[in-house]
Amino acid sequence: MPAALHPDSIGPVDVAVIQFDGNEFDSDVAPALTDLNDSGTVSVIDLAFVRKQADGSTSFAEVGDPAVADAFDRVTNTQFDLLSDSDLTEIASGLDAGTSALVIVWENSWASRLGTAIRASHGRLIAQERIPRDNVVRAIAALDEG
Repeated sequence: MPAALHPDSIGPVDVAVIQFDGNEFDSDVAPALTDLNDSGTVSVIDLAFVRKQADGSTSFAEVGDPAVADAFDRVTNTQFDLLSDSDLTEIASGLDAGTSALVIVWENSWASRLGTAIRASHGRLIAQERIPRDNVVRAIAALDEG
């Protein structure tokens, strides 16, 4: 097991599904994702692409597949098969016809040191919630109005 993914020092792991209009993968997100990965902010540990055609049929592409490999070849340090065909099928079922999705599993590397320190101090995370972006935007707008 790679040192960065040792169970005692791994940061929180998230899965994100980003839907795009159309079925052609736009590689414009690859440089931004690569920058986050290269800087150590996150460590991408699995990545897949899902397409849903207008007729409802679906297809998947992994990061090593020729259709996407060139754009995303530097994104993953270590490729794990965390996303199963069953996971991707379930994600595809939720997509609108004629769209595609980028599915990313990443370790929040930025949080691993804090997590290690918390566990070493016999602490444990008992609650965590992400504030929806729309709520943050509304709060910022309210500050600007005041």
